[in-house]
Amino acid sequence: MGRLLVPLTPDNFSDLPSRCRACVFWELDPVAAEKAERTGQSVLEKESWLSTLLLRWGSCGRVAYVDEQPAGFVLYAPPAYVPRSGAFPTSPVSADAVQLLTGWISPGFQGQGLGRVLMQTTAKDLLARGVRAIEVFGDARSSDTASCLLPTGYLLAVGFEVVRPHPVFPRLRLELKRTVSWRADMELALDRLLGSARPITALRPS
Repeated sequence: MGRLLVPLTPDNFSDLPSRCRACVFWELDPVAAEKAERTGQSVLEKESWLSTLLLRWGSCGRVAYVDEQPAGFVLYAPPAYVPRSGAFPTSPVSADAVQLLTGWISPGFQGQGLGRVLMQTTAKDLLARGVRAIEVFGDARSSDTASCLLPTGYLLAVGFEVVRPHPVFPRLRLELKRTVSWRADMELALDRLLGSARPITALRPS
């Protein structure tokens, strides 16, 4: 089984699931996101955001392929490029951190350690850029809640720690140096973490 992890760019943007390509929850503020959805411009807006970020900061994600098939991805960015961050009651993200936005693993490839590989590759990329930590807004609601946020329980299970509590949207942090020592027994938890996000655009944090 051949694995390949590559940076997310406009060239492989089409390899993301269609619902993820059309989700601009993080990339636009709530008003602009609603307009993009209403006018059918969500995919174009997301691709434009990706291209702008690539020019100004670098790749903001990684895509995993297994035997040349897209199997999963992870998306992250500096909070200055994530307009939705300001809508959360536990914002802002710390100045020394990059924000983990979302991730996904195809059901057919879960349980194969791709979650760990994606997150470790992300950590190495960010460490090379001088980033100290990843922060993320968790979703503490029940696991059947449709959301493009990652579940708080899974985030805690793989080493994130709550830095600002909230009953629904806590902010969590992971020191990047810790990711290089993730144990093999965390593979399943990481696969579940990235397999549990279901991107939508209707969520309104409060």
